[in-house]
Amino acid sequence: MIRHKAFRFSVRIVKLKEYLQREHREYVLSKQIERSGTSICANVAEAKYAQSRADFLSKNVIALKEAYETEYWLRLLHETGYLTDRMFDSIYPECVELIKILTSIVNSTKAKP
Repeated sequence: MIRHKAFRFSVRIVKLKEYLQREHREYVLSKQIERSGTSICANVAEAKYAQSRADFLSKNVIALKEAYETEYWLRLLHETGYLTDRMFDSIYPECVELIKILTSIVNSTKAKP
């Protein structure tokens, strides 16, 4: 479930980067959000084949940190007018959902003996 959601979100982030560069000629913020937004899925994918529970936890913590960073970039792009309300309302909840799922994974992994 998380891998599929993270992958779909990565696809949307790549398309968002393309939109920002094409329509707004915005290259700095667009690269930042592409890096953090696609890193979420990359780390979730790595966690699937973790070598240990500690490695699994580490990859998911990194994914969570990247999700929080992506949430920041989305809010910044929205507040600065690069994203319309409609665009923001379409993608932001997906980021928040990933944060909630990853927080649950991290917390439950930490809680296990």
